[in-house]
Amino acid sequence: MTHSSNVDAKQFRQALGSFTTGVTVVTTRGTEGEDVGLTANSFNSVSLDPPMVLWSLDRKSSSAAAFMAAEHFAVHILASDQEHVSNQFAKRGVDRFAGLAVERGHGEVPLLDGCSARFECRTSYRHDGGDHVIFVGEVVSFDSFGRAPLVFHGGNYGLLMKKKTADVEDASSSFGDDWLGFLLGRAYYQMLMPLRAKVERQGLGDVHYNLLSALSMGDDRSVAELSRLVEITGHRVTDEHFEALATCELIVVEDGERVRFTEAGRRYAIELMAAGKAAEGDAERELDYNEARLLKLLLKRVIRATGQTLPDQWRKENFWRENNVWGQAAAAPNAAASPSPESPRS
Repeated sequence: MTHSSNVDAKQFRQALGSFTTGVTVVTTRGTEGEDVGLTANSFNSVSLDPPMVLWSLDRKSSSAAAFMAAEHFAVHILASDQEHVSNQFAKRGVDRFAGLAVERGHGEVPLLDGCSARFECRTSYRHDGGDHVIFVGEVVSFDSFGRAPLVFHGGNYGLLMKKKTADVEDASSSFGDDWLGFLLGRAYYQMLMPLRAKVERQGLGDVHYNLLSALSMGDDRSVAELSRLVEITGHRVTDEHFEALATCELIVVEDGERVRFTEAGRRYAIELMAAGKAAEGDAERELDYNEARLLKLLLKRVIRATGQTLPDQWRKENFWRENNVWGQAAAAPNAAASPSPESPRS
C-alpha cells in the first residue's frame, strides 16, 4: 500500500519531540542464538488485564528481522544514570552488549541490570505501522527497581524532577527570601555550619578555613596568591592569619613567601573535606538522585552566567592545580577515611 503526505518529515519529528518520554532498551534472542538489542522510546502500555505493552521498530532497522521472528522480547526502562547504555544500544556496527552484565529470561532473552523497570514479554501481535512495525507483547514477568528513570525530550536527555506543592506554595515574587542570591547565601551558610564548628574547635575562624580551602585546591602557593584567592569570600588576609595556621602546625611559610601544608595540615584538610561531603549529604536528604544532579547542573549554569566579569585571579583555572589535596585523597581513599550517537527514537 502506497501512502503520500504533504507533512514535512523533519518538522513532524521535531513536533513529536515535544512529548517527553522515557528511554528503553529492547532486547531479544536472534534466530542464530545471538543477542539483539536497541534503544527505543516508542514504548507504551496497552492493557492491564491481560498485562500488555507495545513498542515500534523501523522496518529498515538491522534488528527488524530478529524481532519479527522472535517469540519473546524484554523492555528495559533505563535509569537516570544509564545514558551510556542508551548511547551504546543506539550505535551501529558495535557489540551493544559489550561490558554489560547479562541475565537470561523467558526464551533466553538477554536481561540487563541497573534499570528502572524491566518487562519480559511474549510477542502477541505484529501490526503494520507505516514505516514501522508495532510490536504488542503480553507481559509474562516484570521487575520494578525504584530507580529514577532517564528522560528524553526535544532530542536531548533530561532529568525528572518531582513537583512538590509545598515548594510551589513557598515561592514568592518578593525580592527578599525568594531572591536567588539570598537562597544561595543561606544554603551555603547553613551547609558551612558543621565545618565552622570544627574549625573553631581548633581556635581558628572563617579566614583560616578559606585559606586552607584555597591551599587544598593547589599546594605550595605564594602568600600574595593565597591572599588574592581568599578575597573572593570578602575577607582580607593578614600576616596574623598565616601565623595562626603555622602555630597550629598546619602550614609552613618558607622564607616568608611560599606556603605549603605540613603532613598534619594535609590530614586536617582531608578531614575538612570529609566533613564537607557529610554536610552535602545532609543537605541532599530531601532530594532524590535526579534532583541533586539537576541542582548542581543549574548552579553551574548560574556560575557560568555570572562569571564573565570575574577578575582573572578568581577564575577556576587559577584555583585548581594538579596537586590539589582532594584529587590526591580520591587517589588514596584510605587517607580520607583516616581520622585527624543516534536518537533514541526507533
